[in-house]
Amino acid sequence: MAEITFDDFLKVDIRTGTVTRAEPYPEARKPAIKLWIDFGPEIGERKSSAQITAHYTPDALLGKQVIAVVNFPPRQIGKFMSECLVLGLSDTQGEIVLLSPDQPVPNGERMH
Repeated sequence: MAEITFDDFLKVDIRTGTVTRAEPYPEARKPAIKLWIDFGPEIGERKSSAQITAHYTPDALLGKQVIAVVNFPPRQIGKFMSECLVLGLSDTQGEIVLLSPDQPVPNGERMH
């Protein structure tokens, strides 16, 4: 494992946001869900595509707080532009479980 400095860590802007809209993304190569996430007034709404269909449905994601990297450049995912990277961990079957705060926090709150 390569070590990084604390300054390197501070370059990654990890924030909390609330899913305001979620739709199936059947055109994706692997099953995915398109997300619109509110990161508060400083950052606003960002879009993301996530391969999270094993544990989540679009309806179940509405109102869910998630953790995401918001300072990566936008990335084209098929016909959809992803503007942030929603973070998760693999379960024992390799399916993604989203990271989220266990208490409500303001949208846009930076991880530290």
